[in-house]
Amino acid sequence: MPHKTIGTALLLAGGLVLSSTSAFAADPTMLGNTCAGCHGTNGSSVGPATPSIAGLTEDTIVEAMKAYKSGERPSTIMGRIAKGYTDEEFKAMGQFFSKQKMVIYPQSTDAAKAKKGAKLHDKYCEKCHEDGGTVDDEGTSILAGQWMPYLTFSMEDFNAGTREMPKKMKRKLEKMLDKEGQAGLDSLINFYGSQAK
Repeated sequence: MPHKTIGTALLLAGGLVLSSTSAFAADPTMLGNTCAGCHGTNGSSVGPATPSIAGLTEDTIVEAMKAYKSGERPSTIMGRIAKGYTDEEFKAMGQFFSKQKMVIYPQSTDAAKAKKGAKLHDKYCEKCHEDGGTVDDEGTSILAGQWMPYLTFSMEDFNAGTREMPKKMKRKLEKMLDKEGQAGLDSLINFYGSQAK
């Protein structure tokens, strides 16, 4: 009889631990804090090649995490990290980061390239990445103030086809590259990197 009582007590205690762990794991703030080591406090990265994710929409975070988890989106480490989380936890992360304000840290840029990049942005990118790249038409990316190495690596992934590029972006980027070449892309990246506010 005592063994049965002890066994029942252990099962109940285990259930309580699991249920409290699950409730703890889905807490948006706690989940957001687990990302701070790479993406910075509240999602504002201190660089140089890790993006800030503060201010992205909930759906953007969820879709990105699912794509990392499935291997659809290339990564160095995010694919392995994403495998440790559930869809519910992705949603909680998205809720947390969508409510944060991105802090932009200054970085070294080439003023002449940034000036040229501002013109290229207005011509090729402004329709989707409004207000100098601070928002986009779908709330899926923030370009202004992102770290330039991150933007460079992302563009390399898009151009290599290892990361799927939206059709509108592909058309505009091809036009810009045909006319301006890699120097144009470098100017755009310097423009976005110069947007410390």
